[in-house]
Amino acid sequence: MEVTQLPKNQKSKKTHKVKKHNLLTVFSVFIIVIFLFCSKYLFIAVSLYNDASTKINSISYSTFHGNQTTYLYDSKNTVLNKLYGSKNSIYLTSFYIPQAVKNAFISIEDKDYFNHGAFSIKANFRVLYSIIKSKGKITQGGSTITQQLARTVFLNFDKTYKRKLEEIIIAIKLDQKYTKQQILEFYINNINFANNAYGIEAASRRYFSKSCNELNLSEICFLAAIPNNPTYYNPIKNINNTLKRRDFILSSMKKNNYITDYEYTTAVNYKIVLNPEKYDGNVWIESYALNCAARVLMKLNGFQFKNTFDTQQDIDSYDKNYSNVYNECINDIRTNGYKIYTSIDMDKQKLLQDSLDNGLLDFTEQNKGIYSLQGSSVSIDNKTGYVIAIVGGRTSPKKDYLNRAFQCFRQPGSSLKPLAVYTPAFEKGYDDTSIINDHYIDGGPHNDGDVYMGDIPIRTAVQMSLNSVAYQIFNDITPTYGLSFVRDMDFNKIVKKDYTLSAALGGLTYGVTPIEMASAYSTLARGGEFIAPTCIRSIVNSQGQTIYENNLGKRRVYNYNASYLMSDILKGTLENVWGTAYNVRLNGITSAAKTGTTSNQKDGWLCGYSAYYTTVVWVGYDIPKYVDNLYGGTYPGQIWHNYMQQVHSGLQDKDFYTP
Repeated sequence: MEVTQLPKNQKSKKTHKVKKHNLLTVFSVFIIVIFLFCSKYLFIAVSLYNDASTKINSISYSTFHGNQTTYLYDSKNTVLNKLYGSKNSIYLTSFYIPQAVKNAFISIEDKDYFNHGAFSIKANFRVLYSIIKSKGKITQGGSTITQQLARTVFLNFDKTYKRKLEEIIIAIKLDQKYTKQQILEFYINNINFANNAYGIEAASRRYFSKSCNELNLSEICFLAAIPNNPTYYNPIKNINNTLKRRDFILSSMKKNNYITDYEYTTAVNYKIVLNPEKYDGNVWIESYALNCAARVLMKLNGFQFKNTFDTQQDIDSYDKNYSNVYNECINDIRTNGYKIYTSIDMDKQKLLQDSLDNGLLDFTEQNKGIYSLQGSSVSIDNKTGYVIAIVGGRTSPKKDYLNRAFQCFRQPGSSLKPLAVYTPAFEKGYDDTSIINDHYIDGGPHNDGDVYMGDIPIRTAVQMSLNSVAYQIFNDITPTYGLSFVRDMDFNKIVKKDYTLSAALGGLTYGVTPIEMASAYSTLARGGEFIAPTCIRSIVNSQGQTIYENNLGKRRVYNYNASYLMSDILKGTLENVWGTAYNVRLNGITSAAKTGTTSNQKDGWLCGYSAYYTTVVWVGYDIPKYVDNLYGGTYPGQIWHNYMQQVHSGLQDKDFYTP
């Protein structure tokens, strides 16, 4: 039987008609399915549209800046640490994003980015079909860069049709509101690069310790590999996965004519060497700098600081308001990309930490990895009033977050006498030769060892730290007068209950902090001029504007003569054999000091200064208890001596200026 064959052109036409018919049939079925799907979910679609409209109407350019990382700098403008909230992010405008970065993401994520609108019709039909087939679940991708931005900033990563539909709606509205270049800028700055790094600049610094503008093509594609799946392509844990995707991105860039064969070969053979960002971080510096910066922002925002109140209700109201505003400023700092320039000298910081650690080496008892016996210290540059080193505790096996240098109030003992008793008394007419009868007063304080000297000049009484003499003078000048000087130096916890004679010996309701004591003794070193203690030199916002510059404002608390006389007397505490700090005197450097020891040896203080620096050291337990052989001149004194002797190395001896 003979088979009749159709001419070749007729066969081709018939095949074409069959294919066209099949295509129309599939398309018709697809349209019907879409119609049924939309009918069923119309209400949801309208609701999602309204929600998307609300979100887009409320945004601005700053919305995409997100949480920006804040950097702390030391006195030499070297980065100390970085502060951030939930995300480590450094925003770059489009101009500063390398073109190779843009090309890499476009090539691998959305090669037709500049040729379509907010979404790709072909890709999203494919995704929509898979959603219907899988009964509302997303089983494959297809999102454009604009859709990915919508998902990253406004939505979550749930794989549901609702999220996908809202993603498309938001993407359309973003496309209407912003240019393609702006959307690409937003996208590159907001995607997740693993290990809490968001945006290309933060990622570049996190993994290579340099700006993205310093990366080569291979390093750029290596980073571009991460956002597709930040866990799977995490370069710290899964670098081989990251490298494979880097190669895939390079291949895609070559295929899409973004790079030449030579560039591809060079980049794919380049050996990636991670150089993770290293900031040792210092919890003492970070916590204190954050506190100081927050107070700067509070003041810039109009907050009125107070340390005097009429009633407990006033105190409670102030504390609540302070806490709210303070926490808002802390959050602002952690999320809005400031540059905070501090006065911390890292060489002196290390020296002070080592001095404290070495001075307490014999005390090895720990509580949950934190040494039980603690200490803290603050060092101030007398010329500027800046805090140059601050140590909030010993270096313990486990990280200790309590900064005792400014967060803990302790009883100051006799170290308060020069501030609240003697210098105020000199302003009342007393001088170093004034004779006071040292004797026990019924109901008054005892001298150390119950030894009393009879008639004695104030100069010697101060150097021997005689309690009876200070008590009598304080009674004469009155607690109200004496404590007014302390309050004028911004001591925060002087309350009504403190206005008693026991305050002459440092008996206070709450106590003082090492930072308060250091700033007060630094005031004496400056001849009575007080400078509020801080480590903040300047603050620059994320737009590069300097919003704060420290003008080192001074105000007079003591008159010059009284301050000089106090300093001259306190030199004898170190120079005379009967002085309580004689054993920790400095070699070749004129200095003054006052010791302080509380009852039952629970707190030990050494507050001392030269013409150059003031350093205060405190030693004790966090929960006060007896410490054997703890006096101002023992452990605190040795720590003070070790630090001050070294920090003055190479400096010419200088006496306090004589009025």
